Parts: sequence; C-alpha cells; structure tokens
Amino acid sequence: MSAAQIEFFWDSASPYTYLAATQIEQLAARHGATVRWRPFLLGKAFEATGNRAPASVPVKGKYLFGDLQLWARHYGVPLKFPSVFPVASLGSLRVACALPEADVARWAQAVMHAYWAENQDIGQPQALAQIATDLGLDSDALLAKTQTPAVKEALKANTDEAIRRGVFGAPTFFVGEQMFWGNDRLELLDAYLGGRLG
Repeated sequence: MSAAQIEFFWDSASPYTYLAATQIEQLAARHGATVRWRPFLLGKAFEATGNRAPASVPVKGKYLFGDLQLWARHYGVPLKFPSVFPVASLGSLRVACALPEADVARWAQAVMHAYWAENQDIGQPQALAQIATDLGLDSDALLAKTQTPAVKEALKANTDEAIRRGVFGAPTFFVGEQMFWGNDRLELLDAYLGGRLG
C-alpha cells in the first residue's frame, strides 16, 4: 500500500482530532502514504447520525479531561483545555476550504494548535486572521473568500460526503473505503497500511 492516500475528516472543535493531527503526517510518511485533509462539520454529522459529543454526557465528560491529558503526554504534545468550549469552528473550516489543497494541512495544524494548545478562541475572525498572517497568508483576502458561495458549498459537500460514507464522529480516516474512527485507531490504521491487517 505504498501509494495509499489517507483521507482525514477533521473538525477543529474536536480534541481527539487535534491529537490525531499531531501524529497523522508522521504515520503516513512511514508508509509512503499521503494525507488528504478533509474539513467537515462534526455537528452536522452528530445530527444526521444521532451521535453527540462525549463532553455532553456527564460521566464521559468527566473521564474525557483526564484521558486527553494522558494522550497528550503519550504523544509529547501540549494540550490546555480551552476556556471557550465548545467553539464555533465553522469559520476555521471554511478557511480550509478557501485554501489551495497544498496549504490545508498547515492551516489545520495551526488552527488546532492555536485552540487546543494556546487557548485562542478560533470562533473569532480576528484569531483566524492572526493565524493566517502567522502562516504568511493574506488574511483579509482569505477571510473574504470564506463568505463566497463556492467555499460554503465546498464545506457542505465535504460534510454531506462524510455522512454518506458513514462518518459519525471525528477524527475519521479512510484508506479507500476502509474507515477508522478515533485518535485511538491510529494504531490500527498504521497496521493496515503496513499490511499487517487484511
């Protein structure tokens, strides 16, 4: 599977997506695979499938905070639970859809790092503008482009496709039609790409 492509359906509001985003490119590189970063609206997938965020279930929410810290320490990455949670991730996802494909990974990693490691409110346009500027992008042009029908439709199309393919949470990965859901499935994804799983 040396020429495999990993489709990564992500929403910046998801903490486990942030964790997976810190690992996925290295995992892909080990197998000569590429990653296609696919922004989608997790909330719409929840609505379509009857799923809901773990934090909205009190007993899961209590567990979630400690679990996230364990994963962050395991990966050796920073994680500070943000003061604004949940966050409106729509703008950050539309920015991803407004960018050339080659820039989406950098944007996704930067915006999730800003939210999950630096406690920036990525629901605010000024925060998105600063992240874009820090990446050397034209923030004014980029944010203006997020309001165009083509960009809005691109995000809707990604979300509709994710739901049609069975996505009910984030992060979700596909290799062909084989789906892997969750940061904790990266080990299985690694084994699958390595030919250790049929």
